[in-house]
Amino acid sequence: MDVKDPNFQRHFSGGLNLLHHTPPGVDPVMISADDSCLREDEVSASDPRSFRGINGGLRDPETRRDTPSTRSVKRLRAKETQNWSEKMKTLLISSILVMICCSEAQQEGNECIKASALSCGDCIQVGARCGWCTDPEFLKQGESTSARCDELESLRKRGCAEAKIENPHGSQQIQKNKPVTNRRKGAEKLRPEDITQIQPQKLSLQLRSGEPQNIELKFKRAEDYPIDLYYLMDLSYSMKDDLENVKNLGTSLMKEMSKITSDFRIGFGSFVEKTVMPYISTTPAKLLNPCTGDQNCTSPFSYKNVLRLTSNGQRFNSLVGQQQISGNLDSPEGGFDAIMQVAVCGEHIGWRNVTRLLVFSTDAGFHFAGDGKLGGIVLPNDGRCHLENNMYTMSHYYDYPSIAHLVQKLSENNIQTIFAVTEEFQPVYKKLVLELLQSSLCLSSSRWTFRGPDEAPGSGGPSGLRPRARHPSPCVPHTEEHLRLSSAEELKNLIPKSAVGTLSANSSNVINLIVDAYNKPTGDITDLLCAVQSLSSEVILENSKLPEGVTITYQSRCKNGVVNDGENGRKCSNISIGDEVSFSINITAQGCPKQGKTESIKIKPLGFTEEVEILLSFICECDCHLFAIKNSPVCHNGNGSFECGACRCNKGRVGRQCECRKDEVSSEDLDRNCRRDNGTDICSNNGECVCGACECKKRENPEERYSGKYCECDNFNCDRSNNKLCGGHGRCECRACVCDANYTGSACDCSLDISTCLASNQQVCNGRGVCECGACHCTDPKFQGPTCEICPTCPGVCTEHKECVQCRAFGTGEKQDVCERDCSSFRLVKVKDREKLPQPVQSFPLMHCKERDANDCWFYYTYAINNSTEPEVHVVETLECPAGPDIIPIVAGVVAGIVLIGLALLLIWKLLMIIHDRREFAKFEKEKMNAKWDTGENPIYKSAVTTVINPKYEGK
Repeated sequence: MDVKDPNFQRHFSGGLNLLHHTPPGVDPVMISADDSCLREDEVSASDPRSFRGINGGLRDPETRRDTPSTRSVKRLRAKETQNWSEKMKTLLISSILVMICCSEAQQEGNECIKASALSCGDCIQVGARCGWCTDPEFLKQGESTSARCDELESLRKRGCAEAKIENPHGSQQIQKNKPVTNRRKGAEKLRPEDITQIQPQKLSLQLRSGEPQNIELKFKRAEDYPIDLYYLMDLSYSMKDDLENVKNLGTSLMKEMSKITSDFRIGFGSFVEKTVMPYISTTPAKLLNPCTGDQNCTSPFSYKNVLRLTSNGQRFNSLVGQQQISGNLDSPEGGFDAIMQVAVCGEHIGWRNVTRLLVFSTDAGFHFAGDGKLGGIVLPNDGRCHLENNMYTMSHYYDYPSIAHLVQKLSENNIQTIFAVTEEFQPVYKKLVLELLQSSLCLSSSRWTFRGPDEAPGSGGPSGLRPRARHPSPCVPHTEEHLRLSSAEELKNLIPKSAVGTLSANSSNVINLIVDAYNKPTGDITDLLCAVQSLSSEVILENSKLPEGVTITYQSRCKNGVVNDGENGRKCSNISIGDEVSFSINITAQGCPKQGKTESIKIKPLGFTEEVEILLSFICECDCHLFAIKNSPVCHNGNGSFECGACRCNKGRVGRQCECRKDEVSSEDLDRNCRRDNGTDICSNNGECVCGACECKKRENPEERYSGKYCECDNFNCDRSNNKLCGGHGRCECRACVCDANYTGSACDCSLDISTCLASNQQVCNGRGVCECGACHCTDPKFQGPTCEICPTCPGVCTEHKECVQCRAFGTGEKQDVCERDCSSFRLVKVKDREKLPQPVQSFPLMHCKERDANDCWFYYTYAINNSTEPEVHVVETLECPAGPDIIPIVAGVVAGIVLIGLALLLIWKLLMIIHDRREFAKFEKEKMNAKWDTGENPIYKSAVTTVINPKYEGK
């Protein structure tokens, strides 16, 4: 999709604004006063000795602790912010996808036809696939001049000869190609300007719109390359013990760096803080000696250039030994002011066009843009040199520079930075490097330019920067996690290269830190807890601002055959001295920027002074334009120039031959000539009437065209066969098919060739039909097939195909081993049951078959010849086999019968026993009643009872 589309930019910018807005109930994120790319909490909040309040004031370490309730509220707010942000991102992504889909849908079709180019020059600007036909007889009646512009293949198909097609191509020429230097240490000493590390140095490209030009660059890291190192040191009171170790740094560092290069220079500068409240105490006594007690300190200052770059290590030791510690009130220092002056004051520092290293040594945090407001300083830093007598004199006038501004100046001056800080502040500067990477992205996208000091601070963008008119989109802030990911995978165009090293408490390891940071490849570095990237073992290409419409892509071929594309294509890592890598660069232009004016771009490796200059010129006209005939009589008595096979009309004239004026275009008299048979439709509603002649509309499909005097004809509304125009055997002319030889019919779908109707006996349709349009039409309805050879309803059809149907459907039968060989003459379709089998219809005969296999199972199928004269068999997928005995019911019945019979026998036995018992009991009762017992007493029996009668008893 076209990102230059105003609608896309408006919607995309609106989506980004959603991400910038703060949800209700959430504290707004502190933004640096001059840099929309940076968030204050990503830098200052990490400083364990310096925290900012909402109003920008300083928090005391004792007051910066959060209460439990405050932390709970913050956690809730953070969670709410995260959820809200995720929803907004999802909404933004969905909106962009919808716009992309819509844009792609709108851009379908032939871009050459859509452009409606009226000249060859306009045509070749549309794209590399577009060409212009210069044949004067090329256009058909009704076609407009813009029909000459079409895709190359389409022009050839339309009859334009190859020699008549204008299709210019770009070219390139190398103007300066000095070989890279193969220099060894100890060899003859060369001047820095005589050392070459990148080849070629200057090229010129001629660009055709949409056609990329490829250039090859070679980079070789030279041995014994000169190095300038400037040591910038914090001289606040906490660095007192460090100063003692740095006093002997010159000779020691000279000795160590001599192992890397024989041409080494070193300089020294120091910084403290802005000389205004609240950064320092402005009482007269404190201005003379800011330290307390009996400590003797020098007056506070912002930045001092103590020693220009020199190769005299003893002089470095001598001047550094004379330095004294100073002091200030707050923990963050004014190091950014010092870095800015070191970067822009090249004449005072003594920078050469060689490798430039800046070692920034401190044990504290830093102030940046916006902090000057605490001291009443509101003017943004102007990025210019303000050294007088080697002292920075405008610290009280200009604010601290922003990170983006520092990145810009460090990059412009090819300065690579090593942040040598104590372990306590290592996370702070690690975040700073991440911010440097993000700011590099902002700057490398060419969205910002430097703003002069006389421009309003509120004119937009970071302090000292303003949005470019051509790229107004702001730089989007990133989270630290995103920056870490981006620095590893996406943010490859980094400005400048930098590293963070952990300085010991007294700076005793500073030499190892510098040597390792410069010389070791990317990875773990001695005395460096986190090296963002190696300074000398990594090459990253950057380019200057590209002209409008020009794009550039990179591909790198690094050591060990590693090939990188996309943003990674700018970079090669782990490059040792003497290693050679190459870059393949594609430069493409869209359109003709600034009417073909020559432009220049420069490509250089970050941190190196060498660069490649590329001069760009643009192909804005065709070669035939040089042979134009001005005021040609072909163009209606000289009312235009005849060029490239067509008339280019003079101002105020229109028409294919410039035959009328613009004010005559819509006259009624001329429109009458565009109506067919005095009808009401102008140009059959398929074109426009221009100067009394129809110019037919264009179709998005370049193969489809209207033509004719009244645009009444076209080549796409003819009859079709097999979904092909004119059956694929003819061409469509004025809505009628013109058939090829041996074809006839309205859609050219009837072949006159009878070879397809010949049977194996060389008879046409076996004598049972006639050949029409290359196919047999059988006169006997019983016969079918390509040559009327098949009779699906004749006796024996079912038996004939039984074995093949059985083997293909069920994998059984006599032919199961040769099934694929002998039974592939018909198409088999399986159905679930007999009701699904097709029924006889009038369109083709059909035979129902029922056959039995070796297992006495029946299978059912139908055999027929379909409308495509192909044998077709529908078979029921399940066999119908005789049902066997059901064992379970039988066994259950037998068991149940045995049980029932047993129960019956038991009941009968029980009944008989009851009857028998009753009979015996009755017999017993009867015998008992019939028994007669003797009742006489036993003569020898004497009763034990003696009965005495009372003589007085009278029975009363």
